[in-house]
Amino acid sequence: GGWGWTDKPGSVPDADDTAGALLSLLNLGLIVKDVLHAVSNGINWLMNIQNRDGGIPTFCRGWGRMPFDKSTPDVTAHGLLAWYRWFDFCDKKDRSRLKPAMNCSIKYITTSQHADGSWSALWFGNEFSKDELNLTYGTSRVLLALNPIKHPSLLKPRERAICWLLDSQNLDGGWGGNKGVSSSLEETSLAVHALADFIIYEKVSSNIDTQKIDLTRQAVLRGTEWIIKTTKIGSLFKPTPIGLYFSKLWYFEALYPIIFTVGALNRLDAMLATEKSID
Repeated sequence: GGWGWTDKPGSVPDADDTAGALLSLLNLGLIVKDVLHAVSNGINWLMNIQNRDGGIPTFCRGWGRMPFDKSTPDVTAHGLLAWYRWFDFCDKKDRSRLKPAMNCSIKYITTSQHADGSWSALWFGNEFSKDELNLTYGTSRVLLALNPIKHPSLLKPRERAICWLLDSQNLDGGWGGNKGVSSSLEETSLAVHALADFIIYEKVSSNIDTQKIDLTRQAVLRGTEWIIKTTKIGSLFKPTPIGLYFSKLWYFEALYPIIFTVGALNRLDAMLATEKSID
C-alpha cells in the first residue's frame, strides 16, 4: 500500500513518498474507484507503521532507536496532512481508524516541538548549524502541513513556529539551517513557502492578528527579494548539501533549489491574489 521514491528496482515504501503520492492524487482530482482503492491502501499503510509515540517513522514501525524506525516531525506532519485531506473521501471503516491516528500524530507533533518553537528534521541537516541540525527545514515542513488543519491544539505550536521563523531570518532576507547560519536557496524557499501559506489561511479565517500578518508578510517579501537576487531572476540555481543520510552521508539534489523556489513563488502569487480578493 505504500509508495517508494522511484518506480525502479531497489525502491522500498516510505512514509514521506507515500504521503506525497496521496496528496498528488488528490491534487490531480482523481476521485475514482481504482484511485480510492489505492488511497485506502496507502492510508492504512501509514497507519500501520505509526509508532507508539504517535509519530510516523520513515520506513517501518519500531522502537525508535534507529533512523529508519524513528518518528520524525516533518514526516509525521506530511502523513497527517495526507490523512486530513483525504478524510472526507474515505469510507467509514478507514475513518474510524483515522481519527485516533490523527489525534496521536497531533500529540506527537506538539510534544516534539522544541522550546524555542522549532522542529528538527531527521534526514536533512546543515553543516554549519549547531549539532548539524536543520531547524529551518523541519519547522517549515511541519508548518506547511499544519496550516490548513483546523485543530485547537495546533494553534499555539503554529504561532510559536511562525515566531521562530521570523526571528531566524537573516539580515540579507534569507534563511539558513538555523539562526545566524548563512542563507541558502533551499532553506529560504521553504521558509517563504510556509509563511506565505500561513498568511493565506489566516486571511480567509475570521481571527486575524493584523500585526502578526504584517510582520510575516514583510518577511515573505524580503525572502522573495533574496531569492530573485540569488537566482539572478530565475536563471541560476546553485544546490546546497542539506541532505543527510545514513552514516553522516551529506548530499545535494540539483532539483531541490528549482522545485523549492517554484513552490515558494507559486504560494507568494496565491498570497497576493488572496489579499487582492479580500481588499
